[in-house]
Amino acid sequence: MRKKMIGFLLFFTLLLSSLPLTSAFAANSAIAKLPGYSNPLMDHKLGADPFALTYNGRVYVYMSSDAYVYNSDGTVKDNDFSALTKINVISSADMVNWTDHGSIPVAGYNNANNGSGIAKWASLSWAPTVARKTINGHDKFFLYFANGASGIGVLTADNPIGPWTDPLGKALVTGSTPGMSGVTWLFDPAVLVDDDGTGYLYCGGGIPNTSDPASIANPKTARVLKLGADMISINGSAVTIDAPYMFEDSGIHKYNGKYYYSYCINFSGTHPAAYPAGEIGYMVSSSPMGPFTYTGHFLKNPYTFFGVGGNNHHAVFNFNNQWYVVYHASTVSKAQLGDGKGYRSPHINKLFYNPDGTIQEVQGDMAGIPQIANLDPYVRNEAETIGWNAGITTETTQAAGGPVNNLNVGYINNGDWVAVGNADFGTGGAKTFKANVASATAGGNIEIRLDSVNGTLVGTLPVPSTGGWQNWRELTTTVSGATGVHNVYFVFTGTGTGYLFNIDYWQFTPNTTGTTGTRVETENMTLSGPYAGKISSPFNGVALYANNDSASFTQNFTSSTHSFSLQGASSNGGTARVDLQIGGTTVGSFYFTGTTPTTQTLSNITHATGSQEVKLILTTDVGTWDAYVDYLVFQ
Repeated sequence: MRKKMIGFLLFFTLLLSSLPLTSAFAANSAIAKLPGYSNPLMDHKLGADPFALTYNGRVYVYMSSDAYVYNSDGTVKDNDFSALTKINVISSADMVNWTDHGSIPVAGYNNANNGSGIAKWASLSWAPTVARKTINGHDKFFLYFANGASGIGVLTADNPIGPWTDPLGKALVTGSTPGMSGVTWLFDPAVLVDDDGTGYLYCGGGIPNTSDPASIANPKTARVLKLGADMISINGSAVTIDAPYMFEDSGIHKYNGKYYYSYCINFSGTHPAAYPAGEIGYMVSSSPMGPFTYTGHFLKNPYTFFGVGGNNHHAVFNFNNQWYVVYHASTVSKAQLGDGKGYRSPHINKLFYNPDGTIQEVQGDMAGIPQIANLDPYVRNEAETIGWNAGITTETTQAAGGPVNNLNVGYINNGDWVAVGNADFGTGGAKTFKANVASATAGGNIEIRLDSVNGTLVGTLPVPSTGGWQNWRELTTTVSGATGVHNVYFVFTGTGTGYLFNIDYWQFTPNTTGTTGTRVETENMTLSGPYAGKISSPFNGVALYANNDSASFTQNFTSSTHSFSLQGASSNGGTARVDLQIGGTTVGSFYFTGTTPTTQTLSNITHATGSQEVKLILTTDVGTWDAYVDYLVFQ
């Protein structure tokens, strides 16, 4: 029996008009992330203690696995943190549409995570932090987590979403680690890889004596440790950070050559105004090991912004030359339960510096970050890439060909929907739509609508029974009227009260009918670079293996604006990047994730006219992927 947690969802009834091309159904409502807003980052599940890693044009957010815990009578109890045995992961290229990468089953002690836990010695996994370091020419990823408040563990991977392994089989940092004596709570790690490749780990928290004003004012429970070159060992002894009114939540980042250590100020006793209870304070140093000087505070307790409080947890990061802070607040649980009960969800807002290097107060809100890049509808998009939704959840899938820890959207009822923001269909628009679906019932329909749940209907994909919830079929339908940039709503309709179907991925194809598009096969281009060569699999085309490998041709352009579509693939599950240069100027980049060939489109590109060299070139290869390219179409 498939089960779905629906007892606490808030629904409203939206009656659709009886105009042509509409259907009569009651559309379910979004819970907390309302269409047009960016916060919280997701509301189909919870996530606490967020940390952000930027890599290859994406932001990855790692979180403690907050999940509702129930009393014996079925009511939700206050969060007791017993469900924090996994790490939830989501990622985005545009800060609005977030792909759910599922959970990393970290804790493995006493059969935790049903025996699939990676760290067999750990019973919990709190407050993750992640770093990337290039070792022996390859990117390696290191995930540090807290085993409750008793120690810090580390997992490693070759990809930001795994698979992960435990290289030590034990904790990296414990109370017996040199310099760690006196730490009340050995948890909440933060990690920094400095410009010279040296890693530093920050952790700790708690107040040794909550009845002593001196202990409250100077707990001396924060520590910094220098990591070994392998990032899984400690070099020397931990150093105390004398963070005034320290409570928990270590954070670290580097700005203009200075090191910023930030943390949650404690709630105990009476504080001077410079140390407001439950807010994020920060200290600055010219060295990653300190000493640090208290400078101020920049993020108020979530209660100030959202009317629901609790602890404050954050991480500061830079993406595309803009600074942000990711933090948690009980906005989803408040919307579902009427009271947050200590269950948290991730948010992001911009962070700004003053000319003197001090940090301005962050303004937390539900509006969040405007979408910073359009979504390409002409490549494979995972169904679990979600801008907004109502009624659905995600689950581990058996569908083939997806990313590591692939999920599908499931538990779909009539009136549920998923939407993505700012899909760019270009001037030619879309011709067809396909989706990979599965159903053990009579199925239903996917209505494709623009800009709202009852917006313009541009196509409908009927979904029949496929004989099982994990028996997958790729189905296609025609679409009409999808041009330009739109939010796209996939509205699910069907009969009865049961679940309708699952969705693994979707993709549109561009309409080139009636255009003057020109297609150039890469095997007919001029190849250059150290390793570029022709291939016959996965298509007849060209492989670009290393930086400066390229395929080029000369084209006379009479117009200065074109859309360019490139068919290609990566050599593995990583993301391969191919730059498009025209006349020696890079005008855009194509990104291919995974070995399944897809078509990516750069719309309305402005470039020089006349006779120009058009070049497809690698510039960011670090030896972890190769790019395969088939053909380029421009129109």
